[in-house]
Amino acid sequence: MTASAGSGAVGVPAGPQLIRAMNEQLLLDHIRSAEKISRAELARRTGLSKPTVSLALTNLERVGLVRTSGVRTGTPGPNAVLYEVRPEAGYVLALDVGREYVRGAISDFAGTVRVRDAVHTRAKTRRGRVAELARLADRLCASVSLSITDVTQVVLGSPGVYDRRRDALSLAGALEDWDHPQLLTDLRAAFGSSLMIENDVDAAALAERAHGHGREVDSFAFVSIGTGIGMGLVLDGKLRRGAHGAAGEIAYLPLETDDTDAADVRRRGGLEAAASAAGIVDAARRAGLRRASSARQVFEAAARGDARAQQVVATEAVLIARAICSVVAVTDPDLVVLGGGIGKAAGLVDTVCAELARLAPVPTEVRVSALGSDSVVDGCLASGLDQAWTSLTTRAT
Repeated sequence: MTASAGSGAVGVPAGPQLIRAMNEQLLLDHIRSAEKISRAELARRTGLSKPTVSLALTNLERVGLVRTSGVRTGTPGPNAVLYEVRPEAGYVLALDVGREYVRGAISDFAGTVRVRDAVHTRAKTRRGRVAELARLADRLCASVSLSITDVTQVVLGSPGVYDRRRDALSLAGALEDWDHPQLLTDLRAAFGSSLMIENDVDAAALAERAHGHGREVDSFAFVSIGTGIGMGLVLDGKLRRGAHGAAGEIAYLPLETDDTDAADVRRRGGLEAAASAAGIVDAARRAGLRRASSARQVFEAAARGDARAQQVVATEAVLIARAICSVVAVTDPDLVVLGGGIGKAAGLVDTVCAELARLAPVPTEVRVSALGSDSVVDGCLASGLDQAWTSLTTRAT
């Protein structure tokens, strides 16, 4: 195997140390994807010689990244020793900060979730939310006999757009004061330099790719409709974040209705102001449902046959269908998955599909996500494991 030298010259043979590191990284990738695999299988899949595979496995065992895990019997020849990722090689802490709950989980390096927890939030300030997250993290770590310093990667699923180039979080209006310039400093003081920020809807899309309908396709859009509206876009198997981290911010599509409050449009975006939970309640009250205090109540009234509520729900479906049509016209995904409290509302998907069939340039399949309230945490675990894997193996090899 050859590789470019550090100067970037093409075709310059790699030195022995670089070749060894590349071989070990290749084997680690195959062990991780296979879960358990023998030396002979690794040699066949990688094209490396058996002596090279044996040497690399010895090195990986020595640094604690892999271990033997039984033998495979019932095949011709000697029983094959199996290798797997050593779970204790690293840990990922995933956190989800929302308006009502903070949630979290810890996964080991093999991807096994060791502990989960959720706490109803009482904090109303930036500092209060950071303190709640820190307390939850401490409790999660303590329950599996870890400290925060034992965690390889921390990932926070958060509303808003994190721009890696500016190291800044913006458009986080769903949480008061959450886009304050001091926020990232506060979070890193609590969780260390390994902290990653993942948009919460992007994280839910990653969970959908790992555990939900997204497993079946190469490209899909995860559209979340609830207290806020957002989208995670996976194209050709990869989450697309955009140049500023704002890919999928469909809340800002100019799809407000004539009655939508102009100040709310400027603050939250046209689609979110009109079609989020608060927008539905506002529309219901304008229609005469004065006692409506939640989107759920509006949908329940529609299900009972209230004509005013039914009209509000029909308008909601049109807005969502127009937003999805915009996505389809630009990206043409295999599938659109609806999530969030409103996205999963009974009957909404059928009305959206009927309207979408009239609007969209190509037939588009729409499904309701089957994932639960931990989808953001699960997506953060998936993202964090990828990053932790890269960090640990780069250091070790």
